[in-house]
Amino acid sequence: QLQLVESGGGLVQPGESLNVSCEVHGSGLDYYVIGWFRQAPGKEREGISCIIGSDGRTTYADSVKGRFTISRDRGTNMVYLLMHNLQPEDTGVYYCAAESRWYCSSYVDNFGSWGHGVQVTVSS
Repeated sequence: QLQLVESGGGLVQPGESLNVSCEVHGSGLDYYVIGWFRQAPGKEREGISCIIGSDGRTTYADSVKGRFTISRDRGTNMVYLLMHNLQPEDTGVYYCAAESRWYCSSYVDNFGSWGHGVQVTVSS
């Protein structure tokens, strides 16, 4: 069972950037896909980005495409989500999740290992 630890959340103003990180313990990234999800207050958890650990292919939700960039460092078992032009609607708890598969998914049920999440708040 993998352990995932997120870091880097915080409070930013609209238009600012933030980089959240996910450290993966227990295995290398090559056999997993890593997804970033967020959960806004009163809403369901949604998948926003995913990366295939072995080849780095990525997917993005329409709501973040062009503003967020997911990346991974196989040497350090880290996955990053760089977020630009943040808006109040990006506020929520951000989770990273992992699953042993060869294709990305945006569905919560397709991921078995989860971090505890970090709070990202976008407010003026």
